[in-house]
Amino acid sequence: MKYADVILPVPLEGCFTYAVPEEMAAQAKAGMRVLVGFGRSKQYVGIIMRLHGQKPEGYEVKPLTQLMDVEPIVMPRQLELWQWMSDYYMSPIGEVMKAALPAGLKAEDGYRPRTETYIRLTEPYRNEKAMHIALNMLARAPKQQQAFIAYLSLSGWDMIGSAEQRRTELTREELMNASGATLPTLNLLCKRGLLETYEVEVGRLNHGGEPHPEIIKKLNAAQEDAYNQILMSMMKRRVTLLHGVTSSGKTEIYIHLIQREIDRGRQVLYLLPEIALTVQMMDRLRRVFGSRLGIYHSKYSDAERVEIWQKQLSKNPYDVILGARSAVFLPFQRLGLVIVDEEHETSYKQQDPAPRYHARSAAIMMAAQATVLLGTATPCAETYHNAKTGKYGLVELRQRYQGIELPEVQVVDTADLSHRKMMRGPFSPLLLARVREALERGEQAILFQNRRGWAPMVECRQCGWVPRCEHCDVSLTLHRQMNQLTCHYCGYTYRIPTECPACGGHDLQGRGYGTEKIEDQIRDILPDARIARMDLDTTRTRGAYERLISDFAAGRTNLLIGTQMISKGLDFDRVSVVGILNADAMLNQPDFRAFEHAFMMMSQVSGRAGRKGKRGLVILQTRQKDEPIISQVVRNDYAAFYDDLIAERQLFHYPPYTRLIYVFLKHKKDDTVETAAIEMGTRLRQWFGGRVLGPDKPPVARVKTLSIRKLVIKLELGLDLKLARQYLRMAEQQLMQDKRYAQLQVYFDVDPL
Repeated sequence: MKYADVILPVPLEGCFTYAVPEEMAAQAKAGMRVLVGFGRSKQYVGIIMRLHGQKPEGYEVKPLTQLMDVEPIVMPRQLELWQWMSDYYMSPIGEVMKAALPAGLKAEDGYRPRTETYIRLTEPYRNEKAMHIALNMLARAPKQQQAFIAYLSLSGWDMIGSAEQRRTELTREELMNASGATLPTLNLLCKRGLLETYEVEVGRLNHGGEPHPEIIKKLNAAQEDAYNQILMSMMKRRVTLLHGVTSSGKTEIYIHLIQREIDRGRQVLYLLPEIALTVQMMDRLRRVFGSRLGIYHSKYSDAERVEIWQKQLSKNPYDVILGARSAVFLPFQRLGLVIVDEEHETSYKQQDPAPRYHARSAAIMMAAQATVLLGTATPCAETYHNAKTGKYGLVELRQRYQGIELPEVQVVDTADLSHRKMMRGPFSPLLLARVREALERGEQAILFQNRRGWAPMVECRQCGWVPRCEHCDVSLTLHRQMNQLTCHYCGYTYRIPTECPACGGHDLQGRGYGTEKIEDQIRDILPDARIARMDLDTTRTRGAYERLISDFAAGRTNLLIGTQMISKGLDFDRVSVVGILNADAMLNQPDFRAFEHAFMMMSQVSGRAGRKGKRGLVILQTRQKDEPIISQVVRNDYAAFYDDLIAERQLFHYPPYTRLIYVFLKHKKDDTVETAAIEMGTRLRQWFGGRVLGPDKPPVARVKTLSIRKLVIKLELGLDLKLARQYLRMAEQQLMQDKRYAQLQVYFDVDPL
């Protein structure tokens, strides 16, 4: 008897074993989808992890209900990656499966291919004599006759004596558009037996032309040197870091490396952290690689993602996949290179739901037989440490493309200007003057404010009351365009109060500045500016990203206001001025990574200035102008910043000198989660001792009605991680045996950001 260990999309550990019926035994393979019964009445679509002959003891084994595939849809290397992600990130493998597969491959009714309705002559009327009879028959129905004549003309049937192969297939939509005929008119022609409709399956994928309409540019001397160093490094190490300043031409090096892999018959995965970047990069790569390029990210419909998955399993897969973090789950038959661009970006880390994986780490694991190139102007501390200590190769590109200078960064002391009452809202006189001058010269400017909405909070000026979310421990953000208060943690919305419920006062005002308020105020100051705003509120659809970026790139807008998504590698030719409105908001965060993230963000957004033709200008507004990190940003001195950062990390035992695991506990009752967290900490200290910190409340200690506690575990690099994970699981299982904690949620975040 054969048995199958099946992965099911449920939050339970391990696989579930089913008997393989005799009639399925010859066809069943690992990686195939199966329909199985689970529990008393549920049915799930699962994936066969492995087949074996060992009967489980102690319970009756159910049979597989149905094999859903002729060939596996998940390859062996993918199953290995799923298992690694499950083990390393301490997440059930069923959760990994849910994250990996498009919904259409997990549903019982499966993926429905897109079809189009075509129209054709019925068999009896496919000759000249019958056509004339039909036209006479329609003499008293001029609209039907007109539509029929239009069909004959468009499809080629009106060419007397023409060969059969000259007939053109015609969609019903094309006929209606070209002839002006309505659907009821065509339906009457079908009812009369003259025409008939039929369905044709059509793909949703964009087939973007043939390769190389744009010739690959020749590398300059610095790029050529970096390219050769990368090839040398890849001969010795599987992972290489390309540390190149902003606008140094890293993308052109990537294109040459991609072409090299294609010439060798291999595939490439090109990862980007944000969908916004994918839009610009897609256009650039499609001009070079044409229909060899596939795009994969969450803004694509599920049906599109299913079609890309199926194409990657076909005999003619895409040679290059460009995508966001979920693209690491795609099947590759001959992967040769993985490029992780802007490798420092926190967007590569999945936060919720599980698995809480990092796409950079997953890419390194998936590319066991391939090489990995990490590219960035501001490497994360762990990556740069690995490169400096020889674990990764290191290639540096220190000069910008075409010798353009890095932007000049001018620091504005907003504390002093506020004291002298010279600030105009969030804008310093220098910033306004430079932006105005740039726009008058026909150039463009970017204003960076890492807060969306109108104002981060609303306050009663009489008693200090602040509206807070009923479900989360946070103040509500004012969105004036939508005329509502919104919780950015649970998404719940509230009407704006007309009076203070605490004191009855009517002086309720927004405090602080979000991108919406920045946009409103700059419109008053610069009425002639053509302004666009790029944040989560304005980019909820795929088309919105493309429209905003193409409008700014084409000069239809000339002043772009945005959150961190504008800092991430976007390439605009005419941007001469960048304003960082409030550096302090990034620096003053209760997080050991705050300065690292701030340096990266300020350096990256500064790199948007002066990318073509001339040196750019960055106005950096801060109340902490004497902080060393500010002068390091001004000098673009990553080395000095890294030296300070790494010394601090070593002193306080933080990554890269330790591994972190956060343990989160959630419960509706605050006192219950507090007691559970204390007990969990006590159990963990039996094994980990002083490596356990907490429990404590995170900065936001209640989200979606659940109270939260957090424990931090710092593990030295030499410790056995497998054993550590076993202890963590054991502590969780012991805690959950207590009936008081039946509704408790416990989860782990490995390598948190």
